Amino acid sequence: MMPPPPRPFTALYNHQQQEEQDDVVVEEEATEAKMMTTTKTRAKTPLSEIVEAFEDLAKSLNSRRIRNSDKGAGGELRLDAFSKTCSLVSVLFSCLGLAFRFAESEYVRDLVEASKEYNTLQTILDLDVANGTVRTSGSHSRNLRRVRQGLDLIRALFEQFLSTNDYSLREAATTAYSQVCAPYHTWAVRTAVYAGMYTLPTRDQLLLNLNETEHSAEKNMRRYINASLPVIEYIDRLYISRNIRLDW
Repeated sequence: MMPPPPRPFTALYNHQQQEEQDDVVVEEEATEAKMMTTTKTRAKTPLSEIVEAFEDLAKSLNSRRIRNSDKGAGGELRLDAFSKTCSLVSVLFSCLGLAFRFAESEYVRDLVEASKEYNTLQTILDLDVANGTVRTSGSHSRNLRRVRQGLDLIRALFEQFLSTNDYSLREAATTAYSQVCAPYHTWAVRTAVYAGMYTLPTRDQLLLNLNETEHSAEKNMRRYINASLPVIEYIDRLYISRNIRLDW
């Protein structure tokens, strides 16, 4: 049998050139995939983590509301998931500094510890109702109320922050605090908070501290507003459905 004739030089050259081009394409695709992975990793900021956690809470709450109801409150919310999500918010209060020292993370830590023994927000509230300790200092129900106010304060702050680019962080924070927390604080606490507003960072400093751009911050702040509101309203309904007023 005769051996096959040698491949023409032109055909061999074209074959080698195609292989080199294929190698380049594979290398470029690998580089692009690596860059996309790096970009996604960088895109994970403290604020985006908070937003995603609250969106998961809101989805969980909505799915449970469809299946069940709790004396008009609607569904159930697990205490461990809630307290873990709220723990992330401490990063925001740290960035805001002395002005928001009243929103201490000790309230959240208490709920984290309580979650090791109690399953849901309803459970701790019903326990304090039975013991007559809903408003007692240090009770889980009182601390839950304080945490709820902190979440609402951040929501109001973001709304004010996004209302206009000419609004300083101090002006946005002052308005938000006056709306959400000031009516329930003593004169001494209000005085300390308003004085602390002058130590707040600038808008640009806050964005830098949170590793956000103007665009990404606006997107994440709006997401937080939308995700946190149903959680806040749900907590309010838990109190109201048990004939507990919210003016404290």
